[in-house]
Amino acid sequence: MDTLPTHMVAVHLTGHGGLEKLEYRDDVPLPRPAAGEVLIRVGAAGVNNTDINTRLGWYSKVVKEGTNSVGEAGTNPINDDDASWSGTPMTFPRIQGADCCGRIVAVGDGVSSARLGDRVIVKNMLRSYVAHRPYECWTFGSECDGAFAQYTKAPAREVYPVICSWSDAELASIPCAYSTAENMLHRANVSAGETVLITGASGGVGSAAIQLARRRGAEVIATTSASKAAAIMALGAHRIVSRDADPLEVVGPRQVDVVLDIVGGEMSAQRIETLKAGGRYAVAGAIAGPLINLDLRVIYLRDLTVFGCTFQEDAVFENLVSYIERDEIRPLVSQVYPLSSISEAQQDFLNKGFVGKLVLTPPQEQNR
Repeated sequence: MDTLPTHMVAVHLTGHGGLEKLEYRDDVPLPRPAAGEVLIRVGAAGVNNTDINTRLGWYSKVVKEGTNSVGEAGTNPINDDDASWSGTPMTFPRIQGADCCGRIVAVGDGVSSARLGDRVIVKNMLRSYVAHRPYECWTFGSECDGAFAQYTKAPAREVYPVICSWSDAELASIPCAYSTAENMLHRANVSAGETVLITGASGGVGSAAIQLARRRGAEVIATTSASKAAAIMALGAHRIVSRDADPLEVVGPRQVDVVLDIVGGEMSAQRIETLKAGGRYAVAGAIAGPLINLDLRVIYLRDLTVFGCTFQEDAVFENLVSYIERDEIRPLVSQVYPLSSISEAQQDFLNKGFVGKLVLTPPQEQNR
């Protein structure tokens, strides 16, 4: 630690609300790794829905609309007591950033110094801080500080070395989006020969889900806009459904084995209607809106299974690392921004004019 700076550049989230709640600072004290933790010099950090949803306070039960409907002014009013993804109040200021790629530069007590210099990614759903209890976790950058900074710390057991030729920006695209997609596939037990309907296919989670479903040998029907259809087909989708179309009319009833729903909104009930008897519906997002009008008879008369997908078993992230090192997947990075342009990156994220991931890079010079 003696050779490291005392302060660093970071983005502080100062409260729930619009982009004005993001403060780019160069005087933030350097974090110090506690026992069992490592300090990481951040190389790149991905932009995700959870960062924006948390900033806006969208997780609060008083919000009934999708993320884009909330707008950059934030929701007024929101209930601060349930405005984080976990339903517990946020602590401010908070350094967000669920995606992290970087190198270990210091270790806490009980961590081998042999880990110094490792290029790593951080598991975004942390279990160490809740003693690995089932269905409990902290989101990196929500319940603890994350990667929108020059340096960050995390539990050593949940920081994974990765040996590959990828850029930092590519590796920083993996933790949140790819673990979310892999978790949905894992929970729904998708297997070769099955047909999978994936919503939000042009985003980070959707584009990851296409690759990961294809890796399992599934046939992919992807929902996206016409302008992005060619790019989504190039990622491996077998068929495109317009995001504005009724999936029940286009795909038909009882045609799909699994629905991976990242978008939610009013079409979710129709997506469920596309499932065959015994089908599975996995949901991990609701950016188009959290409320749907669902006929429960479809669920029980067709013996459907519904999976809410947030908590992740350790195997999910471990599998992702193995896929990277075996060159079985590759993220699509649409654009890289300096950390100082976080507001522009988040606005571009909300505008959805891209395919794949948006990534931030902090300044690499050390502040002393």
